[in-house]
Amino acid sequence: MTNNVRIVMVQTSHPGNIGAAARAMKNMCLSELVLVDPKRFPCDEATVRASGADDLLASARVVGSLADAIADCRIVIGASARLRSVSWPLVTPREAAALALAEAPTAPVSIVFGRESSGLSNDELDLCTHLVHIPTNPEYSSLNVAMAVQVLAYELMVADIDATTPTESMEDVASNAEMEGFFGHLEQALDEIGFTDERRSAKLMRRLRRLFHRATPASDEINILRGILSAAQGRKSMRRDAGD
Repeated sequence: MTNNVRIVMVQTSHPGNIGAAARAMKNMCLSELVLVDPKRFPCDEATVRASGADDLLASARVVGSLADAIADCRIVIGASARLRSVSWPLVTPREAAALALAEAPTAPVSIVFGRESSGLSNDELDLCTHLVHIPTNPEYSSLNVAMAVQVLAYELMVADIDATTPTESMEDVASNAEMEGFFGHLEQALDEIGFTDERRSAKLMRRLRRLFHRATPASDEINILRGILSAAQGRKSMRRDAGD
């Protein structure tokens, strides 16, 4: 749902930063850019720095105030390099991305970036529902605004991928009975190929059990492994007395 997340840049001084931010957005599948009273825009420097993200610049909205940019949003996340004395709800970039994607299906979300020299004013932060702080080297904490856009855009894309990538259903994970059948087959195969002896067999199997349980293989993966064991044994199936 990143198509419902907008990047808002407030009074950007350098048009190159607008272009670089547009490039970062397009890299990470974001498309809505809102510019609040930019110093120079449109500008050839922005187009050059966009490096192929010209369409985002062409569709960017220019408004006169932050209030205009976020009027239809319930969640507004302001980015700040400084931790303010007034307490806003503070989130990490990863938490900001999760928050934005949770809200995006029902309403637009804005992530707001301030001026290169001074960031967002307290009055502008008053319009934000949350504050996001990007951790940096405390001895050199200044972060270019386009780079800050890149960090948040990346976290948004990762969160969106995680939300849409199907995870393996627990129903597909091999049952205890299937695992025990596999362990019996494995122990038999290792014995037949001469890999184990009585002195270390129990310790080895214990370690192999931990390894395969940690991997949580699916039922079809267990079948593949048992097929490999059978091939190593030189036959299609293990002996019936292996506890299968």
